[in-house]
Amino acid sequence: MRKSKVLALAVTAGLGIGAAVAVPATAAQSAPAQVKAGADQAGACRLDATNPGLKHVIYLQFDNVHFTRDNPNVPSDLEQMPHLLNFLSSNGVLDSNHHTPLIAHTGNDILTSLTGVYGDRHGQAVSNSYRYFNPDGTSNSASSFAYWTDGVADTSVPTPSDAAYTMVTKDGKNAPAPWVSYTRSGCDFGAVSAANTILENTTVDINKVFGANSAQAAEAKADQAKAQADYVGIGVHCAQNSKLCAAAGTGASADLLPDEPGGYTGYQALFGAKSVDPAISGTGVVNSTAGTQITDSHGNPGFPGFDGMSAANSLGYVAQMQEAGVPVTYAYISDAHDRHAAPYGAMGPGEAGYVTQLKTYDDAFSAFFTRLAKDGITTKNTDFVVTSDENDHFVGGKPIPANCDGVTTPCSYAQIGEVNANSAGLLATQQGVTTPYKVHSDSAPNFYVTGNPAQTAGSTRALEQAWAKVTAVNPITGNTDTVNSYLADRTEMKLLHMVTGDAARTPTFTSFADPNYYVYAGAPNCNSSCVALGPGYAWNHGDFASDINTTWLGIAGVGVKHLGVTDKVWSDHTDIRPTMMALTGLRDDYLSDGVVLTPFLKTSGMPDPLEHSAHQYAKVAAAYKQLNAGVGAFAAATLTLSNKGVSSVSTGDATYLADEATLTTLGAERDALVAQIAAALDDVAFGHGRLGDRKADLLVKQADLLIKQAQQAAAA
Repeated sequence: MRKSKVLALAVTAGLGIGAAVAVPATAAQSAPAQVKAGADQAGACRLDATNPGLKHVIYLQFDNVHFTRDNPNVPSDLEQMPHLLNFLSSNGVLDSNHHTPLIAHTGNDILTSLTGVYGDRHGQAVSNSYRYFNPDGTSNSASSFAYWTDGVADTSVPTPSDAAYTMVTKDGKNAPAPWVSYTRSGCDFGAVSAANTILENTTVDINKVFGANSAQAAEAKADQAKAQADYVGIGVHCAQNSKLCAAAGTGASADLLPDEPGGYTGYQALFGAKSVDPAISGTGVVNSTAGTQITDSHGNPGFPGFDGMSAANSLGYVAQMQEAGVPVTYAYISDAHDRHAAPYGAMGPGEAGYVTQLKTYDDAFSAFFTRLAKDGITTKNTDFVVTSDENDHFVGGKPIPANCDGVTTPCSYAQIGEVNANSAGLLATQQGVTTPYKVHSDSAPNFYVTGNPAQTAGSTRALEQAWAKVTAVNPITGNTDTVNSYLADRTEMKLLHMVTGDAARTPTFTSFADPNYYVYAGAPNCNSSCVALGPGYAWNHGDFASDINTTWLGIAGVGVKHLGVTDKVWSDHTDIRPTMMALTGLRDDYLSDGVVLTPFLKTSGMPDPLEHSAHQYAKVAAAYKQLNAGVGAFAAATLTLSNKGVSSVSTGDATYLADEATLTTLGAERDALVAQIAAALDDVAFGHGRLGDRKADLLVKQADLLIKQAQQAAAA
């Protein structure tokens, strides 16, 4: 579900490693549906500049699918999907030391994976919704999920007071879109529920793309369910002169990106199954991998809803697009641990319904890989990249029976569900604090104090100090827990890449809570219990916690080494994009926050500068990740220091102010060094630069020294 969105499986078919210059956009030929895709159907589409034979890219992103076990006796999600796990580990690499940004939520995680930049540069660091301050100091809620060019997606008011884009850069422009590098290179880009690359709703998105007085908007008002099936969740961004878009006639719409670096004119897109399905299928029908027509719960053909994007449905769309000559496809797959039909609710590890659902996912991958192989789409001409948006933390009691494994002996749970904590009631009854505020409810709750006071204001500091002391009795364990684990004010949020180009959406402060707790703001009393199990959801994320922030990444195909499962390389979601660009020989029109994961790639497919500097590049990249990543060593140290300072009570607030000064200095030094390292790495990966031993050693030494300084400050 979009509360906690998806695992990312990126499949890049026939990608070439490392050419640094994008191929100019030219005509992309698309074949009729159901023909062999192994031939060069894409015509002028070029993905093989450095890896000859690369013809396809398939990117799949799961919602919360785990490689590690949540119960030591129960096989993990991937272990219960052997057709996927074996495919990746046998044909490439599965990095089990992959990480999320912060906050670790579906929207931020997927958008970071798609773009290769952290939330401060794409605008959705706080997700899957966020709040924004109005000029009068109140705050409203908006959705993180809105089409790429939409403004603030708040349907509670006719016109939001915040005029920023949903996807906003640090300088207030619309963030660069992830399909542009492909379409400029002559490749149609298929989007299957991939966050914000398609219409996400039948309100602001339809009005933005089609117009408030359009036939599509009229349908949305008359029959919301049918409009969702027709226009939401599915799309194709076409290359110039794309035969697919040309054949769609009036079904194609202008693909407008107002602030794309270098401009983006003359491109079209198909928005929604009503336009896409007949373009990719001769019959106009798209089937799941099980062979049944994809429909919503009302029987409407087309998009079945985001919760309905099971492996069978998403992979069915991906296969159909690839067979129709759409060589690049990005898709989302919904989670397997929630019941997406009645009776709704969460399931624990090894529960019968959970195991059954994972079996259907495994069956879907089996059918998918078999179908692709018959089409001639294999690891010989395709690159597969797979990751999860995040791991999540299971909140529940002990399994029954204790030794259940889920497969032969089903598990059950007498207690299951995140621990819901009413922050307003707990603050009022325990600390006597009733400062007005709103909260973005989460396991990493973001507080928006009414009036939008400065971070040093007395009202802000009193609320932070009080929240740091709040406790709750866990109804599962009976233990009294401190709800907050880490506090980050705006200084620290900037260090964690959480402060965007839209100042109105910056929270007053963020609490990374005990991962068992889901924090909301209800009544400022506990007349109704302030702490209770919420059995509808049992999988928490968002937090700064190792079991949430550590996930996995799989890459298989052209130009990829066969390494199996490894934890030797520390990576995060920003690294997916530049690695795919290196494989395909393309490049983005902006500097990534990530690195090319050279230890996973064959040197024969790298551009000359990267091949010649591969050792030095990997060494510097490893240090850079620990310095700049949202959950790297530097961030962990500064967050520890921030929590000490923000929680502190001292005369004149001296402790807090001193720690803030230290964090500000560390942040400025970090940003300067990061800019220097990022430019050097980009020049090697996508330019013509070289990185010698002397320069590499100096950059690593500087990064290590700055990390050590942060750790010493945190330990003082």
